[in-house]
Amino acid sequence: MSTINTIGLIGAGKMATALAVAWMERGLARRIVASDPFAPARESFAKAVQATVSDDNAGVAAQADVLVLAIKPQKLEEVMEPLRGNPALAKPVISILAGASTARLGKALGHGRVVRVMPNTPCLVGESATGICAGPAATAADMAMVKALFGAVGKVHEVPEGQLDAVTGLSGSGPAYVFQVIEALADGGVLSGLPRETALALAAQTVLGAAKMVLATGRHPGQLKDDVASPAGTTIAGLLALEQGGLRASLMNAVAAATRRSRELGG
Repeated sequence: MSTINTIGLIGAGKMATALAVAWMERGLARRIVASDPFAPARESFAKAVQATVSDDNAGVAAQADVLVLAIKPQKLEEVMEPLRGNPALAKPVISILAGASTARLGKALGHGRVVRVMPNTPCLVGESATGICAGPAATAADMAMVKALFGAVGKVHEVPEGQLDAVTGLSGSGPAYVFQVIEALADGGVLSGLPRETALALAAQTVLGAAKMVLATGRHPGQLKDDVASPAGTTIAGLLALEQGGLRASLMNAVAAATRRSRELGG
């Protein structure tokens, strides 16, 4: 993919900022412009990204070669209504709005040349897990561009639109679940006598290493777990405690709850 001249973002929150930083660092955009109604968001975005930031959505749309919608899904119609029919919207549009279907986006934009994307915040370190699906008028070139943009900051999986809410519940919200797991592991280390800094470093590296083993070996995580759990050993004792605490059920319920909320937001 050739470098995009100008990427415009409507919405300058944390995810928009993470993506803009990553795209600029990797040379995927020559220029970033963004808009947001909230001054603190504009200031934070401008501090993190060498970009022009304003509260002028129409101005951002007019300057952009590719437009990224990064607003709250509840605000979609309110934000887009003043722009409806504006020729500046007649370009590829990427939506990272949780739950907002391509049909709803097409109605709000006035056209269906849109690609729905659900990234996650590890895009900031080049390790995003992203699900994408094409709107009815999105071209092959549009999809190739989106895959290049998000492939540069992690792994991209094209899925049917009906599965994108589940992507949101799993990988979109998933970093927060993993951060809690890392925090809890570190707390356990402190409880058992480790200094806080050492416990946190060990916990984070353990999660990183375990994830890499799953991806690198292609083996089922249950098999990898069994390899660590020796008869009457320390690991199986810890696994029993996790089962008694309902870890697996809690994580499954978290994904299901976030998926349901994504569907509600789409409505």
